[in-house]
Amino acid sequence: MAVLHKKITRRIRILRILIVALVAIYALNLFSMQILRRKLFVSEAERISIQSTRIPAPRGEIYDRSGNVLFAGNIEAYSVYITPSELPAPASQRQTVVDNLAKLLSISSEDIESKLPDPKSYSYGRIAIAKNASLAAVTEIAARIDEFPGVSWTSKPLRDYGDLSSLSNVIGYVGNITRDEYKLLYNKGYTLEDLTGKAGVELTYEDLLKGKDGWVSKAVDVHGKDISGNAATVQPPVSGKRLVLSIDNNIQKIAEEALGKRQGSVIVLKPATGEILAMVTYPYYDSRIFMSDNAGAAYLGLLNDPQKPMLNRAYQSSYPPASTFKTILTASILEESFIPLDKTIYCPGEISYGGRSWSCWVKKPGHGALDLEEALAQSCDIYYWTVGRDYLGVENIVSYAQDFGYGKDTGVDLPGENGGLLPTPSWKEEKYNDPWTPGDTMNLSIGQGYMLASPLQVANMMAMIVNGGVIYKPHVLKEVRDPGTGALINEIQPEVLHKSSISSRTFDTLRSYLRNVIVKGTAKAPLSTKVVQVAGKTGTGEIGLKDRWHSWFASFGPYDAPPKDQIVVVTMIEASNPWEWWAPYAANVIYQAIYAGQTAQEAAKTVGVRLEGASVSGRRE
Repeated sequence: MAVLHKKITRRIRILRILIVALVAIYALNLFSMQILRRKLFVSEAERISIQSTRIPAPRGEIYDRSGNVLFAGNIEAYSVYITPSELPAPASQRQTVVDNLAKLLSISSEDIESKLPDPKSYSYGRIAIAKNASLAAVTEIAARIDEFPGVSWTSKPLRDYGDLSSLSNVIGYVGNITRDEYKLLYNKGYTLEDLTGKAGVELTYEDLLKGKDGWVSKAVDVHGKDISGNAATVQPPVSGKRLVLSIDNNIQKIAEEALGKRQGSVIVLKPATGEILAMVTYPYYDSRIFMSDNAGAAYLGLLNDPQKPMLNRAYQSSYPPASTFKTILTASILEESFIPLDKTIYCPGEISYGGRSWSCWVKKPGHGALDLEEALAQSCDIYYWTVGRDYLGVENIVSYAQDFGYGKDTGVDLPGENGGLLPTPSWKEEKYNDPWTPGDTMNLSIGQGYMLASPLQVANMMAMIVNGGVIYKPHVLKEVRDPGTGALINEIQPEVLHKSSISSRTFDTLRSYLRNVIVKGTAKAPLSTKVVQVAGKTGTGEIGLKDRWHSWFASFGPYDAPPKDQIVVVTMIEASNPWEWWAPYAANVIYQAIYAGQTAQEAAKTVGVRLEGASVSGRRE
């Protein structure tokens, strides 16, 4: 028993000795690694690292509705460098790298060699050998990076805009990402070197246009020398989506020339879908200036310009809709028979109310006795003042105006929309601490006073009449396509913004009344085109000056066509221009050009007007 106990004790001692020895060996090894050989391991860790180089994704392209006219593309601007110390030592291999690179960059080998130092020198600095290399060349280098030791690149993608003219205010522009934007977009893969959309389509559809950056990852030593061999990882960039807009480039040009150098806007809308075929504003800016070296100064200049060229007057400005608003009152009378349609109201040219004189602008001597159809055709202020104040009342006017989309955004897919103002008694009480008066109702009845609307809202009103009570959300994006194959990814479908309960009979009658405005009313003289029948309503907005008024014309045509084949045209000329009552004449040129297949100049010649510098006399209404 004692012998057995001694054997066990001996084994335990041996086991303890072994454990102590192993611990001592591990301790010594750790001491050696962490203390004695620390510098060696740190040096090795520093010597080898993984270097990742970003390949920026091209921004998505933007086209017109045909898909053939490019509005916004990209400039492929890449700088390619060589680090001489990383080139292969053997002269033949070095020459192979240079020759292959020269082929990809479409430059001569001699040109590259002339920029490199003597092969015997050990230069670690990068030398630029090409400053405008294409994306295709850089992508090829990245894919075959093992064949190009010592070759690297940097890039700053640049947006390429053509001469967009007024479309600049629709397309928008891009600029350097701000630090505030970076905080919000960091998790989406943005870097401080990126460009982002700042206005228009570029801003609204930033997520579609951005694309996904590519990367090249390789192992390099402390000098930046590539030691990865064939193990480099390449992730090619993915371009942003191709956007096809609803804008018709030809119609845009026609509308732009018809407006000319007059401060104002033009909208051509497809009422059956909400597609915007043209959106013109003047003055406008040039998107290309934001790609220049003095973009900051140019931006400040635009902001301080009193004419506000960065403002898209088609949907970011609002004005008194003037007599175009009489269409709303006409619809309410037709629908609810507030007064008999054949009841006449006498227009003496001037009436007195509330201690002041109210003059009918269209015809100072007066129109005489008018029924509803004649009052709309002749745009008689006294008729609508009377029915608005004595028969409809502000509540009914506001209710119908809301039904037609006034006082709220249209939801257009562009940033910074102005929703206008539809005044109510409660609004005035809150705003001015003053009660609503019958005089306010009279002003509202002819689209004056506090009432404000954007040209796009007026276009939606006319679209609702065309569609028999339906307004589709206006939009400028038509399709989203694959940037490489062009395959359709998404087609924007018509989206109902509002559906009215007004009867189809009312809309039928209203359309005929609006046609009568052209046949024998205020627009008979300016709407002289013979190629298409037009219906619409003129308007003259007062701003308190005796020689300046806003000029409106809201219309649709062809009058006798189904809604799917009709267009809505709204022209608006601001009072800042010399008075020439140009809005209906501009629309006349637009209709003539579109339906006769003419240019704006040809159309103007056909209908007998001059586009630039022409002063067209006409009566106000």
